[in-house]
Amino acid sequence: MGSSQSAPKITRQDRAILDLKLQRDKLKQYQKKIQVILDREHQIAKSHLAAGDKDRAIIALRRRKYQESLLSKTDEQLTNLEQLVATIEFSLVEVSVLHGLKQGNEVLKEIHHEMNLESVERLMEETHEAREYQREISDLLANQLTVADEDAVQAELLELQAATMEGPIQQELPSVPKAQPGETEEPPLVLAQDATGRIAVSS
Repeated sequence: MGSSQSAPKITRQDRAILDLKLQRDKLKQYQKKIQVILDREHQIAKSHLAAGDKDRAIIALRRRKYQESLLSKTDEQLTNLEQLVATIEFSLVEVSVLHGLKQGNEVLKEIHHEMNLESVERLMEETHEAREYQREISDLLANQLTVADEDAVQAELLELQAATMEGPIQQELPSVPKAQPGETEEPPLVLAQDATGRIAVSS
């Protein structure tokens, strides 16, 4: 069975932005209705003029003018809503950035606390003491050996270096044939003496 995922938490700021966007969408729908009315009143005024009824045409144009004023007001309200939504969203981004900076500063403080000046100085002193101790041991061992012992140590070191360098290269090579190419090498003659004292030759 798949693990259930928890729904994202909706904050008060999210609800406020959502309400503003819903109001913005309603204003846009209202503007579309006003535009339909404007177009209709314009056609009505033209029809009355064509019919010679000037008074009715004026009334239609006045109604159209009133709808234009409403459209202008909705434009202003829509602009204010969009600016408010943008301001709130940018403020939320700023809050998120400030929260990240605050966490970063806390981490830096912890690092600086772990790497204070006293700790660094103590570490440098311990490193210096370890180096001095190693140098003292080397000097002590060198002073305990005679010149002959030191020469023997150096000679043994050279032997170890030579063995390390030549060891992998040395291999058993085959013997060089004595016969010329294309000729068979004859086995060596063996001289043997029998019981009668005669010398016999065998290959």
